[in-house]
Amino acid sequence: MAQPSSADLYVLDKGKPACCIWAVTPALFENWKEDHVGPLLAWAETANFSGKAGQLVMLPDGAGGLAGVLLGLGSTPDPLATAALSGKLPAGDYRLADTTPAQITELAPLAWAMGLYTFDRYLAKKKPNVDMPRLVVPVGTDLEEIDRLNSAVYLARDLINTPAADMGPVAMEDEMRKLAKAHNAELQVITGDALLENDFPLIHAVGRAAEEAPRLLDLTWQGIKPDATNVPKITLIGKGVCFDTGGLNLKPGNYMDLMKKDMGGAGIAMALAGAIMSAGLPVRLRLLVGAVENAIGPGAFRPGDVLQSHKGLSVEIGNTDAEGRLVLADMLSLADAEKPDLMIDFATLTGAARVAMGPEIVPFYTHDDALAADIAAAGSACSDPMWRLPLWAGYDSWLDSQISDVNHISNSPMAGSITAALFLSRFVENTQSWMHCDVYAWNVKPRAGRPVGGEAQSLRAIYHYVSRTYG
Repeated sequence: MAQPSSADLYVLDKGKPACCIWAVTPALFENWKEDHVGPLLAWAETANFSGKAGQLVMLPDGAGGLAGVLLGLGSTPDPLATAALSGKLPAGDYRLADTTPAQITELAPLAWAMGLYTFDRYLAKKKPNVDMPRLVVPVGTDLEEIDRLNSAVYLARDLINTPAADMGPVAMEDEMRKLAKAHNAELQVITGDALLENDFPLIHAVGRAAEEAPRLLDLTWQGIKPDATNVPKITLIGKGVCFDTGGLNLKPGNYMDLMKKDMGGAGIAMALAGAIMSAGLPVRLRLLVGAVENAIGPGAFRPGDVLQSHKGLSVEIGNTDAEGRLVLADMLSLADAEKPDLMIDFATLTGAARVAMGPEIVPFYTHDDALAADIAAAGSACSDPMWRLPLWAGYDSWLDSQISDVNHISNSPMAGSITAALFLSRFVENTQSWMHCDVYAWNVKPRAGRPVGGEAQSLRAIYHYVSRTYG
């Protein structure tokens, strides 16, 4: 659905009456009971409310209206818990009680809009953005920033949720053109065999068997002061594998079920770039997306092939289902030559990352200790969790090849996410602050503000870091 406007979602606090939301843990509910002896407590007890996570009770007043709302947080509150309310409460103005835990209050405006997201592209009847509940927010709340972040979250989710038939390499190029036009950025596209002519053989190899030609999408934005000197340069890189069959190492059918989301890294990078440009941050921005489909056909690359890379390293192919790192490798070496101040790549890269972290935590890799600490802190502040894993040099030899400079996968069944990151690190030499994010880009179960489907994992955390570091 289209993101609702600020006017539909929020009202600045000018002291006017509004329905109270008591967001309570079981311990806070005990305090609430002492303060509300009478009809409200009787109603809450009749509804068996205890403060358990996800419990919601609307408390009636004596005139048939709404006296207040109880939201259970559980013993370990979800900072985005208030996202559960915006799609369930009747129209009207609501304010959080002063007893609400601080992080929940801080993230409530963002959560309010996140909770209204639905993917309705293919629905004949779409829910209109009318008669929605409004959250009272403090005077001075940066509603433009809230809109900006929610627009990015909505965009990333929409891109990831769209089936590959409507989000192939051509459609991804169209989306990049929209992004460039919206922010007065420049876009260069290298397509098909022109990739070979311009020395991007790995991107070409991964996508050459598909009906839609592979392409490198290269967006540049010079910022709001294009003539300024010493402006930091940030480069974002996204894996845009629009569908992954596994290639000749064909995936089983059930492993292909979610492969429309294999461009999730690109979707997140594009949405993040849009937020940075919308904010007018004083940076020069470059966004690289390798848009391909890993298909089966006469031109498909094979296990055992040795491919050249943009960097000049020869790469032995151990498994065609490890295609994403090949697409990233050519883009990393291209971007690295410019020595950006910060380079971040996003990719739905390995199942090993999910084994290690599950679907809700994004593992990331970097040699920059200060960056790692700041990103982890940003993720905690935004309830967008990220966790550093090591670029463990002891496993680097697992990528040795007898016939080429490097094998793109390891022979070991262990440490698959780490060895993938180590492979990528071979294509980064000049950039001091590089980070690789092995995202899942999908919610496997519904949570407040995070429905099952595509998810903009790491976007809010990294935007938080970038805006505070460079803004």
